[in-house]
Amino acid sequence: MFKKKEYDRWMVEAKRTLASAYSDLREGYYEWASFKAQQAAELAVKAILRGLSFAPIGHSITKLLRELAENNIKGPKKILYFAMKLDRNYIALRYPDAYPEGPH
Repeated sequence: MFKKKEYDRWMVEAKRTLASAYSDLREGYYEWASFKAQQAAELAVKAILRGLSFAPIGHSITKLLRELAENNIKGPKKILYFAMKLDRNYIALRYPDAYPEGPH
């Protein structure tokens, strides 16, 4: 049985986080927009998993999407591609010394 209330609770946070990411993007805070975009995607995938009564652990969107796929819930391959891009960059962009030229 799908737990809609749990799904909604997590999806509301995903949408709020995505709105905040767009705000940061408009203001030129690209590192935070990227980080929050990853967080929003993570929350959205966790919303689906929690709605299906799974207890997802971790922050990798790619891993969470694979958990869905292992349970015969598959999305477009393009989503997995972008998930990998977000996963690869979301932490480093928050730290000024992660790249020699910095995140800006």
